[in-house]
Amino acid sequence: MSGLRQRRQLSAMKIVQELDAFPKVPDSYQETTATGGGISLLTFVLIAILVISEIRYYMASQLKYEYDIDPDFDGKLKLNIDITVAMKCAHIGADILDLTGQNAETFGHLKEEDVIFELSPRQKTFFDMVKHINTYLRNEYHAIHEFIWNTGYNTISSSMPPRDDDTTKAPDACRFHGTLVVNKVAGNFHITAGKSVPVFPRGHAHLSFMMKESDYNFSHRIVHFSYGDPTIGIVNPLEGEEKIVTDNNHMFQYFVQVVPTIVETKFSNANTFQYAATEQNRTISHSKGSHGVPGIYFKYDLSSIRVHVREEHQPYWQFFARLCGIVGGIFATSGLLHQMVSAIIDLLCCRFKSTANDESHRGSQQWPSVSSSSSTSHTNSNPCPSLHSVTSSLLDADGLTPSPEILPFGKSPPTSVDESVFM
Repeated sequence: MSGLRQRRQLSAMKIVQELDAFPKVPDSYQETTATGGGISLLTFVLIAILVISEIRYYMASQLKYEYDIDPDFDGKLKLNIDITVAMKCAHIGADILDLTGQNAETFGHLKEEDVIFELSPRQKTFFDMVKHINTYLRNEYHAIHEFIWNTGYNTISSSMPPRDDDTTKAPDACRFHGTLVVNKVAGNFHITAGKSVPVFPRGHAHLSFMMKESDYNFSHRIVHFSYGDPTIGIVNPLEGEEKIVTDNNHMFQYFVQVVPTIVETKFSNANTFQYAATEQNRTISHSKGSHGVPGIYFKYDLSSIRVHVREEHQPYWQFFARLCGIVGGIFATSGLLHQMVSAIIDLLCCRFKSTANDESHRGSQQWPSVSSSSSTSHTNSNPCPSLHSVTSSLLDADGLTPSPEILPFGKSPPTSVDESVFM
């Protein structure tokens, strides 16, 4: 029974061996060349470079943008503000009015601080940095938005540093900063002359009849203006804006489109808002037909489309499939390249030797007194020998034929075989 079991195991093993798709070639049948070695080195180096590049590509994440309808219609929206206006706080007021017509007092209050509009050297350095960075981001956002999300870029969240110079100049400006919680509907945040008073049944009005025209100056500087919670990767385009005017009655209008945004990256996981803004300003002159109320107006509207920014990694199976494709493709291509190079080298060498033999043959015809040994060496120097010459050389090695006689070029000597050898 044991012998029968062993035979079955051997037959099964034989069947498995016959299914081997990777036959092994003995080393004695393999030939190595300098050309093959050089191509092998280049192949290994190229494989290493591409594999490292593929690993880095796998480690890097990719952004995926999805769009859907915002279901949170009755939610609230944070409005974060830090604006300085070149008017005294007693002469201006900041309020908000939306489509619900609620009292502005329900949205919260901004802090008012009397400051000097002209910046100190330290403050100017800070604001110029904010202005320069935000200008670059606005101009190049479509080219670097993935870099911003993937690297965890954070906008300048710190406030304006305090003054570090000793000045006796009286405050001539008002800084509004803080957060308002508003409804998710279209609204109008504005800063204009006069303090606001509620108006029945709803709304409010700004009383400025005690002010002179020379008191108006709506030059302003925006240090921070954002919606929602501060989130890494969000760019606020209005930060770093500075408007300086020489006329008193001037109106600035910013039209803001707010987009709900869900962020899911390795640096942040938040439900926040982005916005895009356009700007228009003009001088109020009733005599020239330019009507309106001087001031700074931020007219915002909410988008019904929500953006979902998600960071994703390449799947494992796709990573391994790409690695196998890289290694196998390079090996196959390098094998074809090696065959082509070897064929070209053999072809060039064969032609070179044939040319050299033809020249030596012409020289032997011009000098007929060449010895028989020279003629013999000449006829055996053919780089591509015929079957007859190969057979003759084998018979010579076994002593079956006498030494060849000196014959004209192209003739073969007669051969005689000793029959006693085969007896």
